[in-house]
Amino acid sequence: MNPLQQQISQLIEQVGQSVVGQSHVIRALVIGLLTNSHVLLEGLPGTAKTRSVKALAQALNASFGRIQFTPDLLPSDVTGTEMYQEHEGAHQLRFQPGPIFNSIVLADEVNRAPAKVQAALLEAMAEGTVTVGDKSHRLPELFMVLATQNPVEQEGTYPLPEAQMDRFALKVSVAYPDDEAELAIIRLVRAEERGNRQQGDHFAPLSPELILQARAELSAMTVSPLVEHYIIGLVMATRHPDRYPDTGLPQWIAVGASPRASISLDKCARAYAWLQGRNHVLPDDVRAMVPSVLGHRFTLSYDALADGVDHQQVVMALLDHVVIG
Repeated sequence: MNPLQQQISQLIEQVGQSVVGQSHVIRALVIGLLTNSHVLLEGLPGTAKTRSVKALAQALNASFGRIQFTPDLLPSDVTGTEMYQEHEGAHQLRFQPGPIFNSIVLADEVNRAPAKVQAALLEAMAEGTVTVGDKSHRLPELFMVLATQNPVEQEGTYPLPEAQMDRFALKVSVAYPDDEAELAIIRLVRAEERGNRQQGDHFAPLSPELILQARAELSAMTVSPLVEHYIIGLVMATRHPDRYPDTGLPQWIAVGASPRASISLDKCARAYAWLQGRNHVLPDDVRAMVPSVLGHRFTLSYDALADGVDHQQVVMALLDHVVIG
């Protein structure tokens, strides 16, 4: 590994000291950061989704904003608002930025807000700008939305629009910890109560500029035609499942993934390979990222829903039947 890769690995380790038993979540957050993408974390309450995002922001020394989404939230609570201010006897409009104007933005329980608020978040994610009144305001160069949501079976939730789901490069499911991890959690909380956190005390927060340097290295990575065609083959299998008869795919997929899926899979596979210390991408890097990148980008058919088939089962079928090369 080169020095920059080592520093990012230390970042993952540092965040892991604050979040026990969720290493796949931490890696996904860092991959989102490296690829200039947004990440959606889905899981039941109490599974350290919010804690993971906070720990990442602290380890990065980046500005952090949190938006707690509720049914009565207004778009201006996200974007900010124009306020009248008196200056030298004259009244003028002054823009008061909202919490979206931070490098790391935690959109907590994003599926509890109505559509008009989700639309304001979508503009920020898609364009890197926020429009208030008749003016557009640019967001920071290092900008990432890390959204959390509870499963839609819970009352009081609003399913995210397909356009907004597609803006998240990765969707990661956060499960309850196992026995050993939960034991480590209560010991960690006990140590925090005593103010006894020697772990990571000697870790200096990373500068956001290092993330921009890492992104430049990712852009220079080599992706072979073999890997490129494998990426395209996986995405095309969601759009043309009839090419794979007798696999279940034609019966399970109603609408396939958009070109954003191919772009995100390419970016995330490069980031995954880079974190392994390589400057080229292998098919295994692509396979490792498929569940998080593709799992939320296609629509299940009524037959799949009736048979109890979920997105991850379809993803596993894609990996089983789409050949490399």
